[in-house]
Amino acid sequence: MNRKRVAGLDGLRGLCALYVVLFHCWAYTFRGFPRYRGPDWLSWLGFGRLSVVLFLVLSGFSLALAAARNDWRLGSLASYARRRAWRILPAYWAALAFSLVIAWTVVRQPHSAEPTAASVVVYTLLLQDLFTVPTPNGAFWSIGVEALLYGVLPLLLVLCRRYGPAVMLAVVTLPVIVIGVVVFDGSPPQGDNWLAPHLVPAFAAGVVAAAVVAAGDRLRHLPWMGLSVLAAIPAGVLVLHQGARWMVTHYYWVDQAVVPAMTLFLLAVANGRPAALVRLLESSPLRGLGSISYSLYLIHLPIVVAIDQKLVAPRLGHSTVAFAVTTVLAGGLSLIGAWWFAKVFELPFRSWTDVRNAIRPPSRLVSVAPLGLSEKA
Repeated sequence: MNRKRVAGLDGLRGLCALYVVLFHCWAYTFRGFPRYRGPDWLSWLGFGRLSVVLFLVLSGFSLALAAARNDWRLGSLASYARRRAWRILPAYWAALAFSLVIAWTVVRQPHSAEPTAASVVVYTLLLQDLFTVPTPNGAFWSIGVEALLYGVLPLLLVLCRRYGPAVMLAVVTLPVIVIGVVVFDGSPPQGDNWLAPHLVPAFAAGVVAAAVVAAGDRLRHLPWMGLSVLAAIPAGVLVLHQGARWMVTHYYWVDQAVVPAMTLFLLAVANGRPAALVRLLESSPLRGLGSISYSLYLIHLPIVVAIDQKLVAPRLGHSTVAFAVTTVLAGGLSLIGAWWFAKVFELPFRSWTDVRNAIRPPSRLVSVAPLGLSEKA
């Protein structure tokens, strides 16, 4: 780990994005998710939601790490907003245009009507977690959630500076628990939007992890991986026993239950433990996959749906062979497309400093200090 990069995180992002791709290939081949009709040996692919929760923990950690080393000061809010906008919007808007073209000309997203003008407005403004409209891309729900969480981050950092990370985490987690128990009598509805409020604790847990890493060697040698395994046992046993169908109707509580284990696992990797795992995550293939993980997440679902519904399902039905063909074709096209997409719409915009230098006339260029960690979505 250095001040700008934590070893292993790129690989984690890459694996999370790849798992989401496999999950969607699985879900659309064996129709009816969460009612699973495929072979038992593939049922481990039914937990794609967990990858998104881990994405949020990673995002909170990456965005807060530089602030945690600077007395929880984020710097200029305008600069922060510009960096976030340049990091996520070019690729997102390009993927939105791609998704709309597929939905209007090839195949719309399952379980959704064809996108409308309202869809264009809502998704362009990243308001899909607040308003229900036909979706051009079912994976975009989490991008809307994360955009809202970016707006919450400055408040979380203020709470950390004044009261400490532990109090901050309690402040955002206790209302989620109380609302779930008292308002919804323990059974919160599982809708398609208004998900950001109950996912704030996952993002905030990443901020707490940043505080632990910023503390330096004092906490470095704790058995983080062992603690992660212990924390994962209750939620893991419950989810595996009940299955994906049960999990879908209990996302509200499952999301909270898996966050502690994910946060401890992140701390293990951030502290270089176990070394063999970190070396694997730092391998060239996984780091390369991580470098295109955002683009892969953005564009894969329209490709998966088009390949499955227009090419594979009419010929091979919904068999294991169909899953294999869908995975090879859609997964391969998604990886190739993500590599090109990242090269065109991500890499040129990842650093606000680079963007600012590119758009300023040469005579106005001055020496610019590093902005710190450049987080990946």
